[in-house]
Amino acid sequence: MYKLVPSEAPRILQEIGTDYRNTIVRPICRTKIRDNAVYYDAVALYSTKRDEFQGRIFASIEKDFKSRGLLLEQLLVRNITLPASVKTTIESKINAEQEAQKMTFVLQKEKQEAERKRVEAQGIADYQKILSTGLSDKQLQYEMIKAIATSPNAKLIIMNGGKNSTPVILDAK
Repeated sequence: MYKLVPSEAPRILQEIGTDYRNTIVRPICRTKIRDNAVYYDAVALYSTKRDEFQGRIFASIEKDFKSRGLLLEQLLVRNITLPASVKTTIESKINAEQEAQKMTFVLQKEKQEAERKRVEAQGIADYQKILSTGLSDKQLQYEMIKAIATSPNAKLIIMNGGKNSTPVILDAK
């Protein structure tokens, strides 16, 4: 969207006439679009850099319009028309990039799961090592007495200390 700067209207009418749209507006717009499109590849124009491209064109056209007595208010790049083969190639490339990003995410997730399993396995191995090497008969007896003492069905156990001796269990009721 553009409009004439009111103070410039007499000059434009005198120098160009009433057909300033075809004489100034269209040629400037076409030229600036082409001039700025060279900074982008087709994939960028079609997808990720469209807004940047639009802003660049706006600044360029606005400057030329101002020097000609026009005021650019708004610019919208609606359609970027590309040959069908280029469009198909771009869409294929975008799909391939999205698939690659998806695979990267899946691989990262699998690596995290593998690391979690490694940590869990190491914990189990450490626990088993402690149980197999770290507990003595005295510790086991202590744990057994502690369990019985805290049980609601507590019993009194008398042990005479011999290796093959049988403990005497008395009901504490």
